[in-house]
Amino acid sequence: MLRMAGQDAAFLYGETPEWHMHVSSMLTVDPTDAPEFSFEMVRDLIVERLPGLPQFRWRLVDSPLGLDRPGWVEETDFDPDFHIRRIAVRSPGGEVELGELISRLMSYKLDRRKPLWEMWFIEGVADGRVALLYKIHHAIIDGVSGAGLAEIILDITPEIRPAPTEVRESIDDGRIPSTVELLISGLWNTFARTPFRTMRFARQSLWQGATAIGMSRSRHLATPYSAPRCSLNGELTPHRGFAGVSVELARVKALRHTLDVKVNDIVLALCADALRGHLLENDELPKAPLLAQCPVSLRTDVDRDDVGSKVGSLFASLATDIEDPVQRVQAIHQSTTSAKEIQQALSVHRIMGLTDTTPPGLIGLAARTYSAAGLSRTAPPPVNLVISNVPGPPIPLYLAGARVERLLPMGPLLFGMGLNITVLSYCDSLDFGFISCPELVPDPGSIAARVPKALDDLELAAAGLHGR
Repeated sequence: MLRMAGQDAAFLYGETPEWHMHVSSMLTVDPTDAPEFSFEMVRDLIVERLPGLPQFRWRLVDSPLGLDRPGWVEETDFDPDFHIRRIAVRSPGGEVELGELISRLMSYKLDRRKPLWEMWFIEGVADGRVALLYKIHHAIIDGVSGAGLAEIILDITPEIRPAPTEVRESIDDGRIPSTVELLISGLWNTFARTPFRTMRFARQSLWQGATAIGMSRSRHLATPYSAPRCSLNGELTPHRGFAGVSVELARVKALRHTLDVKVNDIVLALCADALRGHLLENDELPKAPLLAQCPVSLRTDVDRDDVGSKVGSLFASLATDIEDPVQRVQAIHQSTTSAKEIQQALSVHRIMGLTDTTPPGLIGLAARTYSAAGLSRTAPPPVNLVISNVPGPPIPLYLAGARVERLLPMGPLLFGMGLNITVLSYCDSLDFGFISCPELVPDPGSIAARVPKALDDLELAAAGLHGR
């Protein structure tokens, strides 16, 4: 049995009926030049490539009472038809109809009795297109490893490459421990390892706290729980809403050079402009700037292909209190630069995270208590939303010979955050995936539709600045 890492266990145990911890991606493909393209062909291709996808073959083995981290074992009774499913969107299959179907499919949690992933083959999309929705639990994937996963499932040419002949193994001992063994291991973890880990984590936290205080004296830092309460925050339900939009990557890169900032700063600025316009239209814009949590990869070249999640967080002000688009970008750049400097300084003292010291059962209890007590309605929100920017492939990709036109990523919602924006670069575009709780953000499409205009406005303001 392969024991789960602390962060992966936290993603698993932190899941509640309202907090679905799967990450997803919707692909739209054009089968025009692939006459043999079909559901059966895609299904067979994925089955053929399962040897290179160990996490797609894993089944969860839980720990009694959540005393220890759960583990993974190879699924001995794997049924591809349970994971690879076929469905059709209602006519005429446009953006609205496809968005409704994706929203409904995203509202269901993954079945923990099986390997934690699904793929939906969606027919009936307008203009002869086909869409595919992947749902994969965050315990076995993050943004960077998800991009690597696409390299295995997809091809870089219309010609389908041969299936792998070697199985990528990652579980040395496939034996499933007995309940008694798991219970003894859990008790040992709780009463012997946890106190030692807690002391190490406390010492680490003292060093990190001293470092952060010393650096924050001369910097304006965005910190958790400084976010203003607005309509984006509240009590979550199991329901989900979806929308997507794309803009030209070259225009974003040109703005990066013009304004001497990072691509991620431009992405945050476009999201900030869209959110500011949405809240202004509904007379809900708070005086304080919105606060975004930005996941960042902690992977190195050594562990780039490791299964699981290795992510940290930056907290960035979206400067939604600033009207001028250029000044807003500059404020966001200052915020993200300070956050990166703090993160780099704290990483020197990092030995382990909180999820490495806490028994998973306590994490699950805390998540359920937070949700059941309605703290999303009464407690200050940690942040207003999550905005994640993941670099994707710069070249066209193909699925069973059909060209992939768009890759729209989607992230999870939790802690009363009613909106998640995940951005992926693909070929010449930036694809924005919006996931919302419709009881808090009823129409994420109205926010997504503001992103192209936000890019127009920022270009116009930057041109005026350049002219001056």
